[in-house]
Amino acid sequence: MNTKRAILKALCGVALYPAVASARVAGVAGVNAAPGPRAGYFPNAEFVDQNNRKVRFYDDIIRGKLVVINMMYTVCSGICPSNTANLLTVQKALGQRVGRDIHMVSISLQPEFDSPAALLAYAKKYDVQPGWTFLTGKRADMEVVRRKLGFYDTDPIEDGKLARHTGMVSIGNERIDRWCMQPSLSATHQLVKSILDMT
Repeated sequence: MNTKRAILKALCGVALYPAVASARVAGVAGVNAAPGPRAGYFPNAEFVDQNNRKVRFYDDIIRGKLVVINMMYTVCSGICPSNTANLLTVQKALGQRVGRDIHMVSISLQPEFDSPAALLAYAKKYDVQPGWTFLTGKRADMEVVRRKLGFYDTDPIEDGKLARHTGMVSIGNERIDRWCMQPSLSATHQLVKSILDMT
């Protein structure tokens, strides 16, 4: 897995997912964007954010946007707290661009336990600022999204371990169909560079 992560880090900025040739590239970022190249790849499943608002994964979270996505769960006592703290430094470094043209997203690996209220409490604990969305929803939908984003291990036993999916961050610009993964604990300047390289 360490070799795989090193390769993924080296490829950050290169499209890692196969292109969808028949889809139109979105012309404008955000909810009014035309269906982009991942319209047929990511599900449009309904999730709920930390403010108890219902959102559609593709339409509201991914479509036409530059996203920074990680997997977490609120009772995680391993790598999640460090990841969240590190990504918070990234949010601060990016400043007002977060929520405007860069969108940070954390998806719960334990949606049965991570209610919107639990996610909101977690976000407040770390003093997360606007522009960072925490999502929960149905387990089946989360599993599909997790795999589509590349947060999985080909070994079923390893894939069943929650901690295996919390150490990376997926960075993507759906509008131009560029995606990569990088360790969540990378230096702030490295993560910021990888994100800005996607614009």
